[in-house]
Amino acid sequence: MRVVFTMLLVSLVACGRQTAPPPAYGRLPAFDLVAESGRAFGSADLAHKVWIANFIFTRCPTICPAFSAKMALVQKKIRSFGGAVQLVSFSVDPEYDTPPRLQAYAARYGADQALWTFLTGPLDEIKAVVKDGLKVAMGKQEGGGDDVAAIFHGTYFVVLDADMQIRGYVDSNDATAVQQVVALAGRVVAGGG
Repeated sequence: MRVVFTMLLVSLVACGRQTAPPPAYGRLPAFDLVAESGRAFGSADLAHKVWIANFIFTRCPTICPAFSAKMALVQKKIRSFGGAVQLVSFSVDPEYDTPPRLQAYAARYGADQALWTFLTGPLDEIKAVVKDGLKVAMGKQEGGGDDVAAIFHGTYFVVLDADMQIRGYVDSNDATAVQQVVALAGRVVAGGG
């Protein structure tokens, strides 16, 4: 009987650890950008939602297609959260990535506009959100001109809670990245984040 009780207690403690919200790593300041639909979209639109961010640009020939394909898989898996989780892709090439270009890109990956938003806006405002707020690298190598190979950005998913607190980073290059980011978002949802 004592062994059964001990195993039950260990299971409950382990379950508690899995659903406890992860620590906060800082708060993202309010922002206002433009969605692929052409309408204004900002932090107010994400109020009371857990959300997952990633970083792309539509003319990227290398990392972005794989990163966006993984975000599409995340989209399928978060449906089970009943709308409690939103996906947001920030363009790191906003001068080129107009709303119509982002809309075409979103269609290519089967983005459901109710769950997944693509954002653009003035470059300095994008940098304020991505670099300063989310602490993810982005920019253009000096002397790169208009060469798309000069554009760079981080490849981490970022999970935020409903209070704009950063709750974690998941390396999209990891083979289990999709499962990790969905599990992390689930912990934040379950923890009341």
